[in-house]
Amino acid sequence: MMNSWGVLFILLLGFVCVSSGFDPADNYLIDCGSSKDTNVGNRVFVSDKSASKFLSTSQDVLADTKGGSSSSPLYQTARIFTEKSSYKFPISKVGRHWIRLYFYPFVYDSYDMSSSIFSVSTLQNVLLGNFSPKKDVSVVKEFSVNVTTKDLVITFTPSSDSFAYVNALEVVSVPDSLITNEASTFVPSGVFSGMYAQALETVARVNMGGPAVSFENDTLWRSWVPDRGYLRQPDVAKSLSKIGSVKYPQGGATLDTAPQSVYGTCTKMNVDASGNDASANFNVTWVFNVDVGFQYFIRLHLCDIVSTAANQLMFNIYVDSSNVASDFDLSSKVQGKLATAYYMDFVTPQANSDNISISIGPSSKSGFPDAFLNGLELLKLNNSQGSLADVSSIPASSSSGSKKNIGVIVGASVGVILVLLMVGFLFCIRRRRKQEQLGLSKTWIPLSIGGGGLSHTMGSKYSNGTTLSAASNLSYRIPFAAMLAATKKFDESLVIGIGGFGKVFKGILNDGTKVAIKRGNPSSQQGLREFQTEIEMLSQFRHRHLVSLIGYCDEKNEMILVYEYMENGTLKSHLYGSDMPSMCWKQRLEICIGAARGLHYLHTSYAKAVIHRDVKSANILLDENMMAKVADFGLSKAGPELDQTHVSTAVKGSFGYLDPEYFRRQQLTEKSDVYSFGVVLFEVLCARPVIDPTLPREMVNLAEWAMKWQKKGQLEQIIDPNLAGKIRPDSLRKFGETAEKCLADFGVDRPSMGDVLWNLEYALQLQEAVFQVDPDENSSNLIGELSPQVNDFSHVDATTSAVPFEASNLDDLSGVSMSQVFSQLVKSEGR
Repeated sequence: MMNSWGVLFILLLGFVCVSSGFDPADNYLIDCGSSKDTNVGNRVFVSDKSASKFLSTSQDVLADTKGGSSSSPLYQTARIFTEKSSYKFPISKVGRHWIRLYFYPFVYDSYDMSSSIFSVSTLQNVLLGNFSPKKDVSVVKEFSVNVTTKDLVITFTPSSDSFAYVNALEVVSVPDSLITNEASTFVPSGVFSGMYAQALETVARVNMGGPAVSFENDTLWRSWVPDRGYLRQPDVAKSLSKIGSVKYPQGGATLDTAPQSVYGTCTKMNVDASGNDASANFNVTWVFNVDVGFQYFIRLHLCDIVSTAANQLMFNIYVDSSNVASDFDLSSKVQGKLATAYYMDFVTPQANSDNISISIGPSSKSGFPDAFLNGLELLKLNNSQGSLADVSSIPASSSSGSKKNIGVIVGASVGVILVLLMVGFLFCIRRRRKQEQLGLSKTWIPLSIGGGGLSHTMGSKYSNGTTLSAASNLSYRIPFAAMLAATKKFDESLVIGIGGFGKVFKGILNDGTKVAIKRGNPSSQQGLREFQTEIEMLSQFRHRHLVSLIGYCDEKNEMILVYEYMENGTLKSHLYGSDMPSMCWKQRLEICIGAARGLHYLHTSYAKAVIHRDVKSANILLDENMMAKVADFGLSKAGPELDQTHVSTAVKGSFGYLDPEYFRRQQLTEKSDVYSFGVVLFEVLCARPVIDPTLPREMVNLAEWAMKWQKKGQLEQIIDPNLAGKIRPDSLRKFGETAEKCLADFGVDRPSMGDVLWNLEYALQLQEAVFQVDPDENSSNLIGELSPQVNDFSHVDATTSAVPFEASNLDDLSGVSMSQVFSQLVKSEGR
């Protein structure tokens, strides 16, 4: 059992946590219903009136216990909600935030809080569904949500004929490093990726072998409970305490991970420390109640305060019947050091029973039979509907005048329907007139809805061109005469780009709409396939970060695609090879984020991922507001089926951007796009071509060169000189780490585009956060001046763009001049 010295250490640690704790960017503490501020430990919960600016509610009902039985000052008052009400908190730093809701039911006037039924939600997640607090029991419901917007909205929704209430609430930032994006899985064995996007509810936070740890003794204001009540057989376990010996390793667990009072105590097997119980063979098991149908995040805290020397003790760790850490040797994880803090994260499969058991037991490979555990955290993950409750819907708010409103609702509904019908009728008339203005005629045939992919017939007697069928009718066949008029008979002065498919012209339709018209080479079979693919893909997609297809023309054996016109051309032309002004770091990040959103949509919005296969700066276009849109889907391909890991296909792409794993194995996944996008990220940062044969050998390939500097931790040495002194180190670090992960050798080690997007948005927040606070901050805190020897690219002629190639072309590179390899000329204004 713990001695008096252990208790003294816990008390002293409270003062350490106060002085060295995490400083949250957002820290909202509200004592709901209270007329004055309330001090709880070293924290101040503001009065209800002070927080009223965050609240939107139809009625103020502030309840007071008038000297109730609860000992905590936060449970003496409450705010009652008779209708749906919301708190809206401005968020200064996006990322994970705690939401802690305090409930202690009491009776106030006609409101018996123990009979209330209500739900609590954010805009993305249901936190509590049909929640009803237990009488005379105080509870803190703790959640952790990833906030990606500038506001966090928390809504209380009473069930019909009921009300909602809350005694106090917290919204507090969480350190970014506390929960990473990945955790281990054991059924099946692998990696769970996507923790950043998960909302979490704390089910249990347990201090094994020690007393309760209050929030005053935790740097993140968490509370830890003793493990005694969770033990299946308390008599087979015993406690040990050595709090003063705990060490935190560099780059590993920290005080924020768990306090010393957790790592410094443990529950272990009840065996003789002298080793006389050599035949001991039993498990110590803890059991936790859970909700069926949800996955759970388990964090195990381990610190060897049991062994007398390193590499003596090995043991097994089980989750239910699964051995998740067989013959576990903690010494091997902490460089052979005893009493060193360490943790492991797991995500369970969906629970099919109402409890989860965690067990520790001896290993036959150990020097003596023993096992221990210092702490445990069990958190529920939201389900596929974003809910943490066992009901995914939020109940409709109650209202005393609901019956009176039925007639109004019905009348309004009928009115809305009539208005919609009228709008639809007017829209059809307007559309028809507009088509007539554009030169549309009855010979324009919408892409018909068909079951399969695209079929193609040259010289059809009906259209004198191609016959196409696609899965959508969003694009229209345009007569060749309209194309001639829009481009002044394909005037060469209107050419804005030349590629493997053909030339791109700037055109103007009859109504003045600017368009980009890509005219293919009729004799190119590669162009024919790209033409078919482009129509098939773009007729399905509508996204603000994908270039929209307006129509196509296949008359007279033509292959013409008509797109929305992108006023500012390609991203590439804004980085190098033109006289365009340099873009600031924020602008570059926003462009990367936009392109990432477009690719994320391609990868996730359909049953099968759509893989672009030609992600590069020349295929990221910018509109008049410099918003990025991904373009050129001629090489795109549908991803693998759900039961497949990849698509086997001939290698296609652009030199310098091509995924080396895809090239070696000819197995395509969406991670090939991620690799190419990683090259684009370094291209954006360094503002130089991805392949430049005029540079010294080690600098020719941008990806290899940038990765070398990134791994040395000196990425600032190679950034665009125009960005010198203008990037926050944290923003550059996050950006560099993201690009490095994208360029991992193996696809399984690369992040998803969703993860890339999250990290880029975070890099932008890191850049903006400081400048918004102090735009005149000393530039010594920014990335400094650069080495001119490393960053002088002014001599580079970057008018060439990498040409798409087949796998068979690669063997022909030897003996061919670089100008021949990079023969796809692209004007700086755009493709």
